[in-house]
Amino acid sequence: MIAAGFSGDVERARAALSSPQAELRSAGLGALERCGALTVAQLCVAMEDHDPSVRRRAMELGATVRGRGTKTTLITAAMQRLSDPEPLVVDAVCWLLGEHRARAAVLALIDVSANHDDARCREAAVAALGAIGDPGGLDAILARLEDRPQIRRRVVVALSSFSGPRVDAALERCAVDHDWQVRQAVELLGR
Repeated sequence: MIAAGFSGDVERARAALSSPQAELRSAGLGALERCGALTVAQLCVAMEDHDPSVRRRAMELGATVRGRGTKTTLITAAMQRLSDPEPLVVDAVCWLLGEHRARAAVLALIDVSANHDDARCREAAVAALGAIGDPGGLDAILARLEDRPQIRRRVVVALSSFSGPRVDAALERCAVDHDWQVRQAVELLGR
């Protein structure tokens, strides 16, 4: 199936989307993307797949797709998966929303950053809020300074999209964080 993407066999790649095997459905999505033939409609169907690996692959590929429906239909479908039971899918949704700089998702991402049980999801939501750079997400990013070290490191990176006294104070606090990687992130930011 992977060869279909490199050989331009769009029909074979499309046929894989209805395979009973999740691996083939995922490979079909990737092949269509490589052929430049992956549509928003196909991604939206894959986002509802019963297998989480297919849903995650749809999110990963959805972050790279451009064109008709990506700012509306795709974003709406992705946002509905922020409550997915599989944390790795939620992680990928956050990445998609950040890559598309989906301002419509800011409130939903704030909720994930504050309330998700899985630290990876909270971290991904902070990263997405930073990528989007909407001022409405700043308080949620700053609130994560009380979270785990890997999330505090992500906060430092997310803050690079913002400026002002509150951001400066947060970075000063991170510069003396007890976790060396948080301190290093501030140094690398050069602020």
